[in-house]
Amino acid sequence: MSKRKRRHLSAEFKARIAREAMENQKTIQQIAKDNDIAPTQVSAWKKELESRVSEIFERKNATNEASVNFEKKSARLERRIGQLLIEKEFLEGKCNELGIDTSEKL
Repeated sequence: MSKRKRRHLSAEFKARIAREAMENQKTIQQIAKDNDIAPTQVSAWKKELESRVSEIFERKNATNEASVNFEKKSARLERRIGQLLIEKEFLEGKCNELGIDTSEKL
């Protein structure tokens, strides 16, 4: 028995097979035989298409809102880090002026 070389199928091919399976004009076995793939693979692609078809009609701004919120939070945290660094440098300078050893940890 010879080992079959693994094929890498394109997204367009998978979508076409899944759409064909959803149309129910041919059985899954017929579709699999015509395209030289396993029937279980056709079923899996069909289920994936059925479960994700609603994503097509979701608001496209929903993902943009999430990224905008993430960027706002990141900017706020970066400002806070900058403020803390400035305060740290200021306090280190004052400790040096007063002769306090900053190498000690509490």
